[in-house]
Amino acid sequence: MSTYEEKVQRELERWERKALQPLSITNKIAKNWQNKINDKIPEKVHRTVSESIKNMVKATLAGSDYFSDQEIIKEASLEVRETLIEKRIVMYKRTAAVEGAGTGAGGLLLGLADFPLLLSIKMKFLFDTAKIYGYDVSDYRERLFLLTIFQLAFSKEDKKKAALEKIKSWEVEKVNLPSKEFYMESIDWKTFQLEYRDFIDLPKTLQLIPGFGAIVGAVANYHYLDVLGDHAKNSFRHRKLIQ
Repeated sequence: MSTYEEKVQRELERWERKALQPLSITNKIAKNWQNKINDKIPEKVHRTVSESIKNMVKATLAGSDYFSDQEIIKEASLEVRETLIEKRIVMYKRTAAVEGAGTGAGGLLLGLADFPLLLSIKMKFLFDTAKIYGYDVSDYRERLFLLTIFQLAFSKEDKKKAALEKIKSWEVEKVNLPSKEFYMESIDWKTFQLEYRDFIDLPKTLQLIPGFGAIVGAVANYHYLDVLGDHAKNSFRHRKLIQ
């Protein structure tokens, strides 16, 4: 193992410990409050929202690859790949911040438009990252891996732990995945949308306030891409080092 890979291994250990940290008291109170609200929402509404997010993610998964100008890098050292990754993270954080500021400045209607726009930016970033690490995203199993990274980044506690375990054992997990025709139906879309919505709930609500929303939108979107970038990089690091 090279000196760089040894450094990465140490960073992976810190990343895993951080990913499994329990919620703070403040976050636990907020989570309990959100759970109570979610319990009062009719199941029909949950199904409608889940279906909307499912269709949005499907469209993003189908389209992000075509908008990605990143070539698959088949031969390169881990260090070279990660130099490229860091540049991509910086670029996408800036893109997300500009988009958040623009939609946040527009008040309610543009603020609502931020959700699909930001989701598209996140997915495009994940597609680029996979290609830089040498993986072919035309393989639906790689797309499921990207969704697992997404869940790891934007879920809490038990769901985060489950996503991390999937990522750590992906080479075994992917053997038992459903077929290409049915893989989208294997995802628990209600849980997916609740975890994601709860994670971004407060900042995105504040973003709907005209004027002030521009500041919140820029900072929040920048932060979300930073979080996603960290989890994506370390998830692919884990796969490269155990191959």
